Formats: sequence, structure tokens, C-alpha cells
Amino acid sequence: MHTILGSGGPVAQALVPELLKRDYAVRLVSRHPEPVAASAALAADLTDPEATDRAVRGSNVCYLTVGLPYRAAAWERDWPRIMENVIAACSRHGARLVFFDNVYMYDPEQLGQMTETAPVRPTSRKGRVRARVAQTLLDAMGRGELEALIARSADFFGPEHPATGVLNFLVFEPLSRGKKAIWFASADQPHNFTYLPDAARALAVLGASEDAYGEIWHLPSGEARTGGAWVEAVSRLLDVEPRLQLITPVMARLAGLFNPLARESVEMLYQYDRPYVFDSTKIAERFGLEPTPTGAALAEVAQRDYGAN
Repeated sequence: MHTILGSGGPVAQALVPELLKRDYAVRLVSRHPEPVAASAALAADLTDPEATDRAVRGSNVCYLTVGLPYRAAAWERDWPRIMENVIAACSRHGARLVFFDNVYMYDPEQLGQMTETAPVRPTSRKGRVRARVAQTLLDAMGRGELEALIARSADFFGPEHPATGVLNFLVFEPLSRGKKAIWFASADQPHNFTYLPDAARALAVLGASEDAYGEIWHLPSGEARTGGAWVEAVSRLLDVEPRLQLITPVMARLAGLFNPLARESVEMLYQYDRPYVFDSTKIAERFGLEPTPTGAALAEVAQRDYGAN
């Protein structure tokens, strides 16, 4: 049994077909799960130890892909409890754990060349939470409590309108509606992304690979382009004018007075005022997992979601 803990988000939705085509029995777990194809569904609150234990019981591999509301206070309250509960349940039932993680814990001065050994020095509240829960898992792995791995992703995007796909939200969606694309801080700094189908395929491979456990992995991610270049590429595919609205930190702070999401985004704007290059060489060399060529990935999103030719 392969169990997805936190099955309602875009990462989980991309992972399900990858697991099913490998003929795994799949269980989807969330507060309000919806069964997909041949999968089973189980409602559970992962902040509850007993509910988490029921969700993990009988699993061979668990994928922790929870997406909490984008609020630092919610992350500080819930992420440590979720991680502790999942570790305890996986340890008790002998399930391996694949933790889908992000890059918020990395030293902001090292974003231009992020590898699996990049120093951990978070400067944001959300980054400190991610560092804490990742270290909790690494410590449990070091004590031999469970077999686990950490799979990290850059900002991601993908087809079928993933609600939190960064490039979808900032560029594809507004341009497709005749509005300006949005970018933060500077449109002249390089930034790369993880394509969700690539991430899902890699998660399935890692979960099934005994020698992947005990390590941190960067999921396959494509070439870095400037914000302006991303907007131009998507505009060509959608056959619209490449219009761009740059959101500066000052503008974001002002917007945060009225918009909670803008307020929560301010502390993460450093990711856009400097080079952001996420390196996935390790997984390519060990497992042959290369990212989809950037042009092809953009074209697939444009064709599937926006009717581009």
C-alpha cells in the first residue's frame, strides 16, 4: 500500500496516476479526501495522533505532501505536530516515509546554487518551521526510528491549473485573462522551477528505491530564466502581449495591509531579488531523472489548460 498523506493538493494529484500506473494499491488521506480511479480514501486529521496512526496502518510507503494554509502561524502550530505524528506512526507500522519539502530553510545567500548540501539558515518564520520539521525527521532517521527520505522541490508549476503552482498563478492565469503577469522584486534575476509531472514521477521512483532512503534529494528542475523571459515565453505560447506588473517589497507591504496572502508573502520576496537556481544534478546522475525541457513543459500547460496551438 502506498499512502499519500495530504492528498488534496496539486502534488498529490500529480502523484496518484504515477503510483497507479505502477500497479500500486493507493490510499488517499486528507480531511476530506476524494477517491481517484482505483485508489481508496480515508478521512483523517494529521494533527491527531490516533487519526494519523489509522491513516498509516498497513502502508508500505507514505508520501507526506500536506499543504497547510499559507500562514506562518498555522505552520508553526500544525507542522511540528504533523511531522511528529507521522514519524511515530511510520515507526510503529514499519512504513517508509517520503517527505515532500521546499527550499525555505536554505541560506538566502546560497540561493544562486542550491544543492542538497546547501547550508540551512532560514530568515523567515515559514523557513524556520520547514527547517525545524526537516531536522525532526533527520534526527529520527539518525536514531533508526524509520526509513525516510526528503524530496525537495523548487517553486513548481504544472498542467490542469494547480491552485498553488507559482508560474500558473503569476503568469499563465493573468495573461490568459488579458491582464498583466505578476513578478516579484526583480524581473532580471534568474529563477527556475520544478515541473509537477517531473516531481511526481521522481517521487514514485524514490519511494520504490531502497537505496534512495536516508538522503535528501532535489527533484528534477529545469533551466533558470529571468522573470521577464518567463513572461515572454508564456506570452508567445498564448499569443498575447508580454505585459508585466512588478511587485516591489514596498508594494507588497502596502497590499498586506488589506490582503492576508500578500502579507504572508512579504517575508519570502528575497527569493526573487537574487538568483534562484535549484540544482537537481544528483537525482539525474543516480536515477537518470532529467527535467522535461522547459519549452515543452510550458507548451504542455498552454495547450492543456489554455487551448494554445
